[in-house]
Amino acid sequence: MSIFFLILLALLGGVAITLQAQFMGLMDVGIGTRESVFITYASGGLFVTIVMLFLRGGNLRAAVSVPWFAFMAGLLGLVIVGTIGYTVPRLGLTTALTLVVAAQFLSAVLIDHFGWFGAPVRTFDWSRLIGLGILILGVWLTTRR
Repeated sequence: MSIFFLILLALLGGVAITLQAQFMGLMDVGIGTRESVFITYASGGLFVTIVMLFLRGGNLRAAVSVPWFAFMAGLLGLVIVGTIGYTVPRLGLTTALTLVVAAQFLSAVLIDHFGWFGAPVRTFDWSRLIGLGILILGVWLTTRR
């Protein structure tokens, strides 16, 4: 798979997160946090169920080879969707997502550096420290009122 395709795919994911955050915020204000999380997960679950049925179950037997903590992804997704849906209408899309992305970067650096949860070790060095400093400055500039 080419690096260009991977970059485009990552950018598509970023746009999808932004659109989902805005839509979740609208649903949160209109019907509530729990209800909007339910609709989001139910519609996504229905879609992936149809895809899995079409693919005749995919490779679900391989799930036994996955570490137990990886199955927390669904619960973490609930936290992500719920907090984004709740914070976007209250903080604004830019502020909420800036804080989410900053937290992603900070936790990713720790996971990479220590190799937690099966991640390959990528040590924390000066260039990453400078990058995080710039990121924190960007968060402050973006979120100050």
